[in-house]
Amino acid sequence: MADLDDIRDGDNFGLNTPADTSKFYLKGMNDASWGIKNRMSRIFNQKSGRTVMLAFDHGFLMGPTSGLERIDLNIAPLADEADCLMGCRGMIRTSIPATNTKPICLRTDTGTTILTEMNHNTLISEIDALGINATAMAAMLAIGDAETEALTIANFSKLVDIGNKYSIPVMGVTAVGKDMARDARYFGMASRVCAENGASIVKTYYTEGFEKVVAGCPVPVVIAGGKKLPELEALELCYKAIQCGALGVDMGRNVFQSEAPLAMMKAVKALIHDDLKPTEAIELFNDLKNA
Repeated sequence: MADLDDIRDGDNFGLNTPADTSKFYLKGMNDASWGIKNRMSRIFNQKSGRTVMLAFDHGFLMGPTSGLERIDLNIAPLADEADCLMGCRGMIRTSIPATNTKPICLRTDTGTTILTEMNHNTLISEIDALGINATAMAAMLAIGDAETEALTIANFSKLVDIGNKYSIPVMGVTAVGKDMARDARYFGMASRVCAENGASIVKTYYTEGFEKVVAGCPVPVVIAGGKKLPELEALELCYKAIQCGALGVDMGRNVFQSEAPLAMMKAVKALIHDDLKPTEAIELFNDLKNA
């Protein structure tokens, strides 16, 4: 068995050889079930092959943090500009209109908050995911966290079993472990562990060398927006990730904490789907903000 002294960095990622998408336009999905392909095609734009997901699941950890005080006022008006909404069941049921037809990526693990030890999570009922008509389900993996790594991987594997049972894709969300450097080697490992355990989508963080993270993960990768950045920096982050092969973003704080959230949502969408450069996207943002 491998140990830490015998892990050799991969050096043959075939960066110039794209994954086979001859049977379906998203990598890793050639032999997926009809149901998973159908749901993935709702999340990922069929023309660009990318997605702009709007994440607002932060409240189950942080409560009514800035920009999420009122989901009905702050998030619902942005829904039409997103390809997919990522949230928790309570906020979706209470604050997103049932007439909304955007696909839902349901946060299906829940547990501790920022006030205690993080990542001691458990899964919600699969019946609830079906009842909310989830297009995808998401759970976190705490790779590199000695206390909760095994628990979160077990949760995720169970969720994949449920997803396979009902043909619902599962997104692995890579939490940042405590004991590993936050670099391409770490995020590459965390993303690969998600895929090895059956993820259809992986959400992780952009870092230098991100092209190797993407190449080593056989399913679509989307990036987390992370902490709030100035708008141009956030757009540059999205652009660099896309250039490295990411197939979209799952962005939260960099949208709903923006000085002009709707303008920022539209600018991110144009960059992801229409191949705008960051300078063009920030110009669009400023024009919309000042309109």
